[in-house]
Amino acid sequence: MATYRIGIGSFNLKDNAVGIGTEASGLGNLKVEGTVKTTDLDVTGVSTFTRYAGFVADDLNINRDISLTGEHSSTGDIIVGVNSTFTVSTGATVTVGTVESVSIGTHFSPPRGDINDRPEVPVEGTVRFNEDLNTLEFYNGVDWRQFTVSGASGRGLFGGRSNPGNNTTIDYIQISTKGHALDFGERTVAKTLSAGMSNGTRGLFAGGSPGPSYTVVIDYVTIASEGNAQDFGDTTQARSYSGSVSSSTRGIVAGGHTPSNVNTIDYVEIGTVGNAVDFGDVTTMRLCIGSCQSPTRGCFAGGWIPSPALRSRVIDYITIASKGNTIYFGDLTQHRSGVSNGGNGNSVRGIFAGGYTPVHTNVIDYITIASEGNATDFGDATFNGTYRGGVSTNTRSCFGGGFTPSVVNTIDCIEIATTGNATYFGDLTLKGNGAAGVSDSHGGLGGY
Repeated sequence: MATYRIGIGSFNLKDNAVGIGTEASGLGNLKVEGTVKTTDLDVTGVSTFTRYAGFVADDLNINRDISLTGEHSSTGDIIVGVNSTFTVSTGATVTVGTVESVSIGTHFSPPRGDINDRPEVPVEGTVRFNEDLNTLEFYNGVDWRQFTVSGASGRGLFGGRSNPGNNTTIDYIQISTKGHALDFGERTVAKTLSAGMSNGTRGLFAGGSPGPSYTVVIDYVTIASEGNAQDFGDTTQARSYSGSVSSSTRGIVAGGHTPSNVNTIDYVEIGTVGNAVDFGDVTTMRLCIGSCQSPTRGCFAGGWIPSPALRSRVIDYITIASKGNTIYFGDLTQHRSGVSNGGNGNSVRGIFAGGYTPVHTNVIDYITIASEGNATDFGDATFNGTYRGGVSTNTRSCFGGGFTPSVVNTIDCIEIATTGNATYFGDLTLKGNGAAGVSDSHGGLGGY
């Protein structure tokens, strides 16, 4: 075997194999120990690169398969050809310097995992696929956000209400544009005080009352196209006055009245019709509960506690992707029941509007959903009212109908990012209270 000393290290030739910076090891493939810099490296076969101090390539053109098991740094373009594979193994890192573009032939798969697999110390701009939420997400330097749900148009629906008798009416609005609501269709049952749940495609209305009977019926609509509701399945109990939250996959109904009060939490998979199943319990049994959500958390606020008879100011929460009982979050600014329901707010802020204290109130509170703590005053609604349906986009929340104690058809709205009083939005097609609100772009869907 011939050995050539060039500076430091060695250059080995044997049996048509070459080794650089090695002795007898590494022959059969090109083995590089130390630092190699190049302006054009064309890999046309199966080659193995191992390094000691680093590997830098201005241009790395991959025509076959390449695997990285250590660190790889590049200051040029990384181009992966059709039918080629670029694999970064567990524990390896790819550091990109001033690269203008990364060109992928036909397919790119980002890192994936559930909520618990998120990096403990994420880097701002990190993108991954969340298997719990079934969405792409990114880290903005503060928290994780979901990308926009395809097809979301900012449409909000108000399903069913009492005036004073129950009706099947479903109205809709475009949340970004002020104006009166339009007729959407009819529910399968004439009920009020149902629970509203939705993803970017479907809106669900679950249960309802009041007498002479409560219902287990869940019906649904396709939010983008007007029409009558269809049967989805049943809740585990006939009830009303429940809180409700939803993500892009799950809809959740919490607490309520049967006519006895219950602490049961049910859930459904919104994309698949069928009956609800048990999720857990609300730790404090109550009804007339307000609600809001992010893609990961659902929050329930206030309500009426039958024994001892009082109104609650408690806010508690669940992790939507994992079943279990609620956990204490904080308190509202007032003890009250009948707070806006249906999921007001975006993925950062949750909004709770109106209620009964035992007088009707116009107070609007907000919370930062990702961090537990007490609610803060946001401003005032345009009137004192309770049992209002809520719909949202990532920028605006709207509250429709209500009880003052006379029933009204008023819709008012707030801009979520800036505190202040609500302004008049328009009117529902008819007066009523207890409408269930659903939308295709609420906080549980991320809004990005």
